Amino acid sequence: MKTIYLDNNATSAVAPEVIEAMMPFFRDQWGNPSSMHAFGGEVKKHIDLARSQVAELIHADPSEIIFTSCGTESDNMAIRGAAEALGPRYNIITTRVEHPAVLGPCRYLGERGHRVHEIGVDSAGQLDLVQLGEALRDGPAVVSVMWANNETGVIFPIPEIAAMVKAAGGIMHTDAVQAVGKMPIDVRKIPVDMLSLSGHKIHAPKGIGVLYVRKGTRLQPYMLGGHQEDSRRAGTENVPYIVGLGRAAELAGASIGREMTTVAALRDRLEAGFLATCPDSRVNGDRVNRLPNTLNISFEYIEGESILYMMSDVGIAASSGSACTSGSLEPSHVLRAMGVPFTAVHGSVRFSLSRFTTAEEIEYTLKSLPPIIAKLRAISPFVKKSG
Repeated sequence: MKTIYLDNNATSAVAPEVIEAMMPFFRDQWGNPSSMHAFGGEVKKHIDLARSQVAELIHADPSEIIFTSCGTESDNMAIRGAAEALGPRYNIITTRVEHPAVLGPCRYLGERGHRVHEIGVDSAGQLDLVQLGEALRDGPAVVSVMWANNETGVIFPIPEIAAMVKAAGGIMHTDAVQAVGKMPIDVRKIPVDMLSLSGHKIHAPKGIGVLYVRKGTRLQPYMLGGHQEDSRRAGTENVPYIVGLGRAAELAGASIGREMTTVAALRDRLEAGFLATCPDSRVNGDRVNRLPNTLNISFEYIEGESILYMMSDVGIAASSGSACTSGSLEPSHVLRAMGVPFTAVHGSVRFSLSRFTTAEEIEYTLKSLPPIIAKLRAISPFVKKSG
């Protein structure tokens, strides 16, 4: 049975062009790019090319691109590295709906003397900018706010937020793992100091990420022991994966238009179909300011885990939220922060599409899911039975 994969915010398939670009660096060009000989130096040229390809995707200077192992490392490097460089007089500001890769290091720093503010969101998942302004008045701060939410797809107004942070003398980091490649991003026009991205969200392999660091930003290196990445991140470079990420960034830049039109239309078709055929369903999050590929929908009075298991039985892969917390039976911290009702928060499902998603797959999903919802509602103890 073919799998219909609608969980691209968790991870995405490696593009064939990316695999093709990587293969020579497993077979033939396997030298260490830090070596003095020509065999290693030739490899370094391909790292430089990949750095330029990633930089072009977000309109950065190649010297501002640091290769890491993943988005989680990039987030930790940004938040902890800035806090260590600036000292405990800097507060930490983040939001209640961040990925654990951001909430974890922020709370870690809170346990070690930094004052941490976690800003709330409204029922549409949008950030409380008044509360953010109040937190910024509490003193200089390292601020980490995601560009787009991984569970709901809600896009935060990063240009406005970054301007507020810079006006207050703060350092601005954004976790853009879900946003990069799905919408235009230009760091020349938006005053973010640091930005995280992850390869496996844009059809590169798992195990490679990037931290963009604007020139002049103070940052203590997180990995020590070598001169790689201009002495900002020690460790022998993961050449095949870096090359793969560079090619994936190039492809992502060329497909942003498709993401914002074709993929968005397929998402909208899925949303409209569910709302029309599944009573007591509700979309979670801002339905205008969101990623073009993401739909978070709650089917009231039933458990999301049961929906996922039954969808899997018919070949459909989706998610109940962040892949990093999917093993927990606790309701989503994002939906709880938004005040989603108890009857709906446990029955939430996230569908996340990619440029490889087809109209036929969407129609199959629309045909397959309503009977699953009806079956689960028939046995749910929370649904009032007639008679």
